[in-house]
Amino acid sequence: MKIVRAREFRAERAWGALDIACMNGITTRLHWTDQPYRWHVNDGQEVFAVLDGVVDMHYRVDGAESVAVLETGDVFFADVGCEHVAHPRGAARILVVEHAGSV
Repeated sequence: MKIVRAREFRAERAWGALDIACMNGITTRLHWTDQPYRWHVNDGQEVFAVLDGVVDMHYRVDGAESVAVLETGDVFFADVGCEHVAHPRGAARILVVEHAGSV
């Protein structure tokens, strides 16, 4: 059994993570960040849930860039091939569910 208090988690660096679970090759990690990530495409599908803070999620579809504002409780699903980058507005805590070892 494990209880994680997301609002209390802080990593030593941007995008530092707390591993919560790895089930059948799928990881669930809590990330803390106050800096943007980098443009990337995951090796598989990704679920990105904002647990604390606000994140501007930039993504590209057919070469056109869009931005979705994600607030606490919002979830972003990146399907295979979805190019995206997260830009937090200040500190944010994000739950990420994806294949183990994904970018």
